[in-house]
Amino acid sequence: MASSENQKIAELTDVSFDNTAIAFSYQSDEELQEKYWLFAAMNAPVLTKVGTNLVKLALKLKLPVRGVVKKTIFKQFVGGETIEDCMPVIEKLAEYHIKTILDYSVEGEKTEEGFTQTTRETLATIEKAKSLGLPFAVFKVTGIASATLLEKVQSGESLSSEEAKAVERVQERMDTLCEAAHDAGIGIFIDGEESWMQDAIDDLADAMMEKYNRERAVVYNTYQMYRRDMLANLKKAFQRAATYQYYLGAKLVRGAYMEKERREARQNKYESPINLTKQASDDLYNEALKFSVAHIVRMAICAGTHNEDSSYLLLELMQQNNLQPNDERIWFAQLYGMSDNLSYNLANAGYNVAKYVPYGPV
Repeated sequence: MASSENQKIAELTDVSFDNTAIAFSYQSDEELQEKYWLFAAMNAPVLTKVGTNLVKLALKLKLPVRGVVKKTIFKQFVGGETIEDCMPVIEKLAEYHIKTILDYSVEGEKTEEGFTQTTRETLATIEKAKSLGLPFAVFKVTGIASATLLEKVQSGESLSSEEAKAVERVQERMDTLCEAAHDAGIGIFIDGEESWMQDAIDDLADAMMEKYNRERAVVYNTYQMYRRDMLANLKKAFQRAATYQYYLGAKLVRGAYMEKERREARQNKYESPINLTKQASDDLYNEALKFSVAHIVRMAICAGTHNEDSSYLLLELMQQNNLQPNDERIWFAQLYGMSDNLSYNLANAGYNVAKYVPYGPV
């Protein structure tokens, strides 16, 4: 979308992502200076690669770098190590009408004990969201289920009796989380994962939506638009929702596993599901926004994006369809520590905005 078009939308909606006075009013000059140098360092590929490897090695050798990490990268992008640690962040965001999505940052668990702990912790985030009036909770299925098991289910391989029981436990854990969100009156996001297990996750998400999204969208599945087939998948999910008379909850993102997806496709000699260009992903994302707003009567969406063009487009679509900024079916979301020019300017104009606030061990 051309910048002149964005300017027109900014004038019509009274939202300008160039307004740094609003975007950074919550930070002191010193805090902005710290952020500037941190991002400058992160934009240096060699420094980032070497630094990452050095920190991993230092943590493995139990060298005293934990404090440094906690005061830099951790401080910028993470709310804390526990839910209570996140309270200052939650309260600070709330001052500027921005809600928090507490994200217990654990994935790839491998044991039943780990799955149980992640389920317990996610239930705690649901309870905290209920008590504080936060809109959503979130979890990754690989935090409550074995990735290997999900891959096996998706591939259609026959399962052993123990694996079949494990699948039942996964379904029970998902049902426990979705039921808790439903009873708490909040939404719950099922985060997107790699393509070789995403179909299995989609099936679980569809079943949860059919059960809990009868009156409104409670359960939201994630649609990663950097995949060439994802717009078609979104439309298929909508058709299923219309057929079985429930509301489709959709979190729209571009995607998180591009290098891994392409590497896996190359190694196993199949065509990568990822779009060949960024523009193709941008186009699909924007088409997904258009489709969702056009069908908002039976949908609720969260636009998880740091892209200004897509955010302006959603503003324009809302205005064209006479949707109020605070329409409960439409949310904007960004990661904590990123794209404050979007989050704070949207919230200042009365739109529904939430920040993903991860927490967990350093």
